[in-house]
Amino acid sequence: QVQLVESGGGLVQAGGSLRLSCAASGRTFSKAAMGWFRQAPGKEREFVGTISWSGTTYYADSVKGRFTISRDNAKNTVYLQMNSLKPEDTAVYYCAARRLLVISTSRNDYDYWGQGTQVTVSS
Repeated sequence: QVQLVESGGGLVQAGGSLRLSCAASGRTFSKAAMGWFRQAPGKEREFVGTISWSGTTYYADSVKGRFTISRDNAKNTVYLQMNSLKPEDTAVYYCAARRLLVISTSRNDYDYWGQGTQVTVSS
């Protein structure tokens, strides 16, 4: 079992930065593939990025070059560094974990979810 708690959301101006954190509990965290997703009002939850237990990352085209995912297995924490934020990045951001080691871009492949944290980017 893995429990996830996101933090670090807030209001930022376009062009600014935020760093989200996802604190995980559970013995299997260090071997779990982790993902970040987001959901804007009236839209489906969409893939943002993912990181394997060994640090391999993959990003959605919409955030590539602006967002960076990292993890600290000793602290059971995954991070999402968001730079050059745009108003279209406004959404609730969710952290997710898979039981499997392999990363995935599909939300259906993730077994555990956090409660989400709001990110609002003003123009």
